[in-house]
Amino acid sequence: MEPVPTVATPATPVKADPPADAPGAPAPRRRGRPSRPVLSREGITAAALAVIARSGYDGLTMAALARELKTAPSALYNHVASKDEVLNWVQDDVNETIDVAGFGRDPWDLALMRWAHSYRDAFAQHSPLIPVIAVLPITGAPHTLAMYERVAEGLRGGGWPEDMVIDTIVAVESFVLGSAMDVSAPEWIFNVGDRRDLAPTFADAVSARRGSGRSAADDAFALGLNAIVAGLRATLAAAQAARH
Repeated sequence: MEPVPTVATPATPVKADPPADAPGAPAPRRRGRPSRPVLSREGITAAALAVIARSGYDGLTMAALARELKTAPSALYNHVASKDEVLNWVQDDVNETIDVAGFGRDPWDLALMRWAHSYRDAFAQHSPLIPVIAVLPITGAPHTLAMYERVAEGLRGGGWPEDMVIDTIVAVESFVLGSAMDVSAPEWIFNVGDRRDLAPTFADAVSARRGSGRSAADDAFALGLNAIVAGLRATLAAAQAARH
């Protein structure tokens, strides 16, 4: 019996990949690490602000921040060293919103008052941050540095001696931050309760105070800021007279 001849099955042609530069060709996969980190300073700051808005500053922990970013805490620590550094970034983000446009354009005293009002309004919304930023260095906070530079330039351009510029900034800033905390103070903070016998004059003054809540805080801020700026004008005039 003769063997049945075998019929060769034609080979299926292999379809070659199109050249990389051909229309419709898939983009080649990049090798190595991505050009930008998955977590950025801006993204971490935005996530921290989201946690703060939802849970307050007490709720801002590294674990909560990692959950907000949908990442592991260990991955988060590859981008930020500590909660204090996150708060430094939050402070810098808030400081970017403060109005310094008057410096270099308006007289120094008007620019200073405009800056003070804006500064207070910004931190009245973030008063729990104030005790933290009081002890944080400004290194690594570019918006904060830019703000201080603009204020310093405006004061020096307004005639302030260079060795008095920082003291002037600190004097105003200390008042501003205290006033920002006053905005969120409870209305009953000065209530003497049933111990009027210990402070009758003070109790009468509290009763006679005009306004309440934010309006009372605004009145106190305006009174204090006007007094500080008037004193600074007199101080500058005396300093300039002494140096001539």
